[in-house]
Amino acid sequence: MNKKTGNAFRLPVFPAMNNIKTLGTLKASGYKPQSIKEEIRQNLIRRLKSGETTFPGIVGYEDSVIPETERALLSKHNILLLGLRGQAKTRMARQMTELLDEYIPVVAGSEINDDPLHPISKYAIDLIAEKGDDTPIEWLHRSQRYGEKLATPDVSVADLIGDIDPIKAANLKLSFADERVLHYGIIPRSNRSIFVINELPDLQARIQVSLFNILEEGDIQIRGFKLRLPLDILFVFTANPEDYTNRGSIVTPLKDRIQSQILTHYPKTLEHALDITDQEAFVHGDVIEKVMISDLVKRLIEQVAFEARNSELVDKKSGVSARLTISARENAVSAAERRALINGESATQVWISDLSGIIPSITGKVELVYEGEQEGPFQVAMNLVDKAIRSQFVQYFPDPDQLKKRRNTGKPSSQQKADENPYRSIISWFDKGNQLNTPFNTKDEQKLQLLYTVDGLHALVKKYFPGANELQTGLLMEFVLHGLASYSTISKKLFETKIEFKDLFGSMMNMGNAHDDDDLGFEEDM
Repeated sequence: MNKKTGNAFRLPVFPAMNNIKTLGTLKASGYKPQSIKEEIRQNLIRRLKSGETTFPGIVGYEDSVIPETERALLSKHNILLLGLRGQAKTRMARQMTELLDEYIPVVAGSEINDDPLHPISKYAIDLIAEKGDDTPIEWLHRSQRYGEKLATPDVSVADLIGDIDPIKAANLKLSFADERVLHYGIIPRSNRSIFVINELPDLQARIQVSLFNILEEGDIQIRGFKLRLPLDILFVFTANPEDYTNRGSIVTPLKDRIQSQILTHYPKTLEHALDITDQEAFVHGDVIEKVMISDLVKRLIEQVAFEARNSELVDKKSGVSARLTISARENAVSAAERRALINGESATQVWISDLSGIIPSITGKVELVYEGEQEGPFQVAMNLVDKAIRSQFVQYFPDPDQLKKRRNTGKPSSQQKADENPYRSIISWFDKGNQLNTPFNTKDEQKLQLLYTVDGLHALVKKYFPGANELQTGLLMEFVLHGLASYSTISKKLFETKIEFKDLFGSMMNMGNAHDDDDLGFEEDM
């Protein structure tokens, strides 16, 4: 087949495939080979015409990365996916196998998936010369037509391309001049397949040079052997922009040979982020029935990632992976599950206080700049949770900052009454010296009773959410307290076993006093 024009038709996958066991029967079937890039192109065309989803489960790329990838595949390009960690680059590459034919024929026993009608290895050529139409044929499933290598500094040319195998030479009593002593690397073994190199800049420059011929001419040379293997491979590379300066770079001639460079990105909307976490987070079936997680808590967790990506304390070049919110969702549910198990409750919900359980999911997944390191990973994580609460609070309740501005505008008394602060009763309750301590392992019923002691809290929630049931109302009541603390209207202090809410002024007066033994030193009244 002419690879440039791709003028060949494809053998459909049909039951008679099981009866095609030899080269002769394959020829009689009317099979015509085609390159892997043409194969993917034709299958992609069929999907686009039928309206099928090309990359199922990839959320947020519908109008950006996916169309660019489809254009690259239609152009039969090798691809570089360039983006920060946790942006589904490898997942997209792996899903490309679904664009392959379900099965293709190969010469039985071939190490490099030789096409029976166009063999390229000495083994396959010699076997066909010996057996002719009786040459045995095997069928390779598309799931086996994928190779992947993580680029590390210790990767060698022999790993990727191949080398002379002295043990094979000794066992077969062959001269080193015999082509049969060659050991093929992972790239030749991925012939007629998709081959992915992750973190390409981590490859040493001299190793990257070894890829030049494969990408441009489609062939390889091993240890000076006079052989030409016109490999048929779709290459997909992934890289992090940070790597260009911190760990290595892609050599210019290699970048020039990769026809399409596609920039990936993090979710642009909270809804896309929610869809990704809903899809990826794992929660045991029995836990789903026992622990309810509200849309509010889910949004707060996603907002943490958005805050981290915009934080001056977090290294933006490193990125904040979508794995942060996936792990955080799982930890939040587990925090509620653990509490229910301790208290002997058959069912519960994830409270705002349970978000303290997601801190390990944050500290392990954000790289801090110098100022962040000075602040400390735990403190940065708690600040991100607080900022997430602050950002989401105004989506549910009036903005406390706007209310403060109205109070200082000098409006007539009638207007002031109309704009009366809906949080006045709550703030006044704390100003009178009252405080609220909510232990982390409190039973749901006890937590509700504690929240009801705050004047005006229940009335406020019912004013804005009259249809909420008891648990939903309790969650929103707790959310109001955390929200007011994030706006520095009341004080919130985190301890090892509880969260303490009190008036802002009294807390500021006591800031110089020594903390209790279990005080973690986190206060949201600054």
